[in-house]
Amino acid sequence: MEHEQPSRRRHPLAASPLTRAVLEIDEYAAGLGWDQPARLFALVDTAQLREQEPSLAEQLGIDDSTTASLTPVEQDEIPAGAPLDEFLATIGWPDAVAGCAMTVERLMLPPSAEDSVPKGMDDAQIAEWVAGHPDRQEVRMTVAVLRDGTRESALRLREKDSTSEVLTGSQLVPGLADALSATFES
Repeated sequence: MEHEQPSRRRHPLAASPLTRAVLEIDEYAAGLGWDQPARLFALVDTAQLREQEPSLAEQLGIDDSTTASLTPVEQDEIPAGAPLDEFLATIGWPDAVAGCAMTVERLMLPPSAEDSVPKGMDDAQIAEWVAGHPDRQEVRMTVAVLRDGTRESALRLREKDSTSEVLTGSQLVPGLADALSATFES
């Protein structure tokens, strides 16, 4: 584990600890800029981390004044070129990990363009077609899941790269949330 942590910022409008963690990771990723590789995070109980791993907590800047109940801890870099679904299938988490999260950048088309996708193309051809589409949009997705199945996501469009423009919701990226949830089933 790299033991990097997103900076602690308050998200007073984010009601749940998971939403606050997702927004914290989104801000961390935004600070790194665009065109970044996917990043994987363990979500750990902050109080438990302080108690059981005080030196790691200190290294991450967590002290008694830290109010967040979940702490994201960035994991080692995801191997370049590894399909995310295959990589995630290799992940297993220790019991101390309450959840996990991932940030990934993708190209998306607006719903109005989905009907114009040519039929009969494989995934690589579709990706190439989307990359060349004039209405494509770059998006950074941050998706988090807890062991109990709770999910949260944040979406940030490159063209609206502002904290106030981040969309959140539990069902925004169901495929990635399913893949992350599966990492707790082994």
